[in-house]
Amino acid sequence: MMIGERTAEELKVNIGCVYPKMQEEEMEIRGRDLLTGLPKTIVVNSTEMLEALVEPAMAIVDAVHSTLEKTPPELSADISDRGIYMTGGGCLVDGLDKLIQNQTGINVMIAEDAVSCVALGTGKALDNLDTLDGKARK
Repeated sequence: MMIGERTAEELKVNIGCVYPKMQEEEMEIRGRDLLTGLPKTIVVNSTEMLEALVEPAMAIVDAVHSTLEKTPPELSADISDRGIYMTGGGCLVDGLDKLIQNQTGINVMIAEDAVSCVALGTGKALDNLDTLDGKARK
């Protein structure tokens, strides 16, 4: 069955998960049956979404693990003590924080206003470039 990008995003947001859910969720979607070419409606559940999303989620976990391996010891100790803060819309996929925490053994938290916080922080950094680089700009 072929679905559009908007439907795929709705599935991810509404019932997508990368860690088993306590309660199964379902969503009805419409798409085109690839065998017949005709429109079709099916019900997708969160377990099926887990199966579809686990591979890309594990690629993220592998990237986090690889980054932690390359992190200097002092910074690594701080991360171990304070935890990992996740930002951006992707971190809102249900269970990604639990999966990373389970795989790394480090506490993982989702930043407040995760979708906007990186852009807001970048804006603040740009407003304060003089302070950040320690030099006066003209």
